Amino acid sequence: RLIIRNGNNVDAPPVYDSYEVEYLPIEGLLSTGHHFFIELTTDSSGAAAGMALRYEAFEQGHCYEPFVKYGNFTASDPRYPVGTTVEFSCDPGYTLEQGSTIIECVDPNDPQWNETEPACRAVCSGELTDAAGVVLSPNWPEAYGKGQDCIWGLHVEEDKRVMLDVRVLRLGTGDVLTFYDGDDLTARILGQYTGARGRFKLYASTADVTVQFQSDPGAGAFTYRQGFVIHFSEVPRNDTCPELPDIANGWKTSSQPELLHGTVVTYHCYPGFQLAGTDLLMCHWDLTWSGDLPSCERVTSCRDPGDAEHSRRVVSSPKFPVGATVQYVCDKGYVLAGAGTLTCHDRAAGGPKWSDRLPKCIPETYEPCHNPGVPAGGRQSPERRLYPAGATLRFSCAAGRALLGEGSLHCLPGHPSRWSGSPPICKAASYDEFYSNRNLD
Repeated sequence: RLIIRNGNNVDAPPVYDSYEVEYLPIEGLLSTGHHFFIELTTDSSGAAAGMALRYEAFEQGHCYEPFVKYGNFTASDPRYPVGTTVEFSCDPGYTLEQGSTIIECVDPNDPQWNETEPACRAVCSGELTDAAGVVLSPNWPEAYGKGQDCIWGLHVEEDKRVMLDVRVLRLGTGDVLTFYDGDDLTARILGQYTGARGRFKLYASTADVTVQFQSDPGAGAFTYRQGFVIHFSEVPRNDTCPELPDIANGWKTSSQPELLHGTVVTYHCYPGFQLAGTDLLMCHWDLTWSGDLPSCERVTSCRDPGDAEHSRRVVSSPKFPVGATVQYVCDKGYVLAGAGTLTCHDRAAGGPKWSDRLPKCIPETYEPCHNPGVPAGGRQSPERRLYPAGATLRFSCAAGRALLGEGSLHCLPGHPSRWSGSPPICKAASYDEFYSNRNLD
């Protein structure tokens, strides 16, 4: 509870009691003497926002110095004697309410202002025709009310267009702020927002913008500095997007010389640098670019060199920084063609590079086996001069001869390749052996 008493003790008569009147008068309070006694009592909840009071002493025979929150004034005499006039103005985004724009110090016997000071408030709705200005949420920076539907019209010179710089945007989840690219609510929506967002800009295509704010009628209590602050200004109307700057350690190309709607600008990086961000920016129909400017950052690692078929690899570091190695080991039956270990090296010109190309694992080749010879009285199948590794050579004997030894030999791969055994011989059979074998046949 706040009580302000017209005197210097607790028994002085009150001129303000918060239990009886919620808000202090806009024009303030004036004591009849040299004292005000301020009494503040609080409960244990600790939920109140607090208070702030401004006080001022002034000379007898003069008016007190005026005050207007969120505004300024000019005075014909800074000492405020009788006859002084004061003219008030509000800060951008605020409107004068509840009082006169000009007041005068009157009554030589009891000097006082002929009108109360006006109040500057951020109001709901309005038509703004200046080349630049500010739109504030109602009551900013105090909380806006629930269930509000406010509309502001922004109008600049016909040969210009409107730029919106949304510097503060903190709304409740059920509150909506909408920007229309035209002078009514049927125009194309430039953007629609709820909740909180960082600073951003919008560009209209015409000289008129309509701003609509709707707050949730069922919302709870709003907080201080919850709302929005929008600065607007007129900017040249043209048919091209603004020129995009070059980027360090890179260059850009454009799909056409004039930066008209639909033009695509592509950014590239010099060797040794890689692009961070999008490489393509498009000029939108509202003459804004589709994204933020990218940058070229120094490359500090090699690209993944890849896998070699029929092999496994051993990697020293998965991100391949300078100094990393990759070792390739071929599967069984394959031999390495190329460097078995690649190392990532840094270069003064260009980015890091591998020490060699990706190797290959090729099938291992072996020397052939030479014909071991045909046994006397025998035959070979097949009969040739050289036999590839893995080939089989079979032997047989002519009639009347017996095979002694292995009937087939295998060419075992190696360096050199060799036969699995010695070739057999064909021995002449005895009379009994010969006829015994024939009977068996």
